[in-house]
Amino acid sequence: MIGLLQRVSRAHVEVSGETIGAIERGLLVLVGVQRSDTTARGERLLERLLGYRVFPDADDRMNLSLRDIGGGLLLVPQFTLAADTRKGTRASFTSAAPPDEGKRLFDDLVARARAAHPTVATGRFGADMQVRLVNDGPVTFWLET
Repeated sequence: MIGLLQRVSRAHVEVSGETIGAIERGLLVLVGVQRSDTTARGERLLERLLGYRVFPDADDRMNLSLRDIGGGLLLVPQFTLAADTRKGTRASFTSAAPPDEGKRLFDDLVARARAAHPTVATGRFGADMQVRLVNDGPVTFWLET
């Protein structure tokens, strides 16, 4: 499972002009699900997202995690993260999980996140979404389990 995390001052996701998920300071995470992924990989990704030290401490060093600051977590499904771009000029998506399996694993990740963290918002699997964010730093990390 892939998580492209971005430290944000604020972020929200819209579908058909309606805001369906929004956070203030925290992490926007684009989530890609691959064919080989399992619920255990989703659990591991969530552990890393909640504990990854990307927020500044009093000395302006990235020593604080999302848990430490009590920030928001916005999870947005993005199957294109699983693209194979090694050849040609068009991506291949053969490594992405089939839609039903991808949705099941994304929904499981969301449920676990909501059980473990107080502020969780989401995008909508399979929807045409517009994501707006203010990237703080910018700080962006690719996490893969």
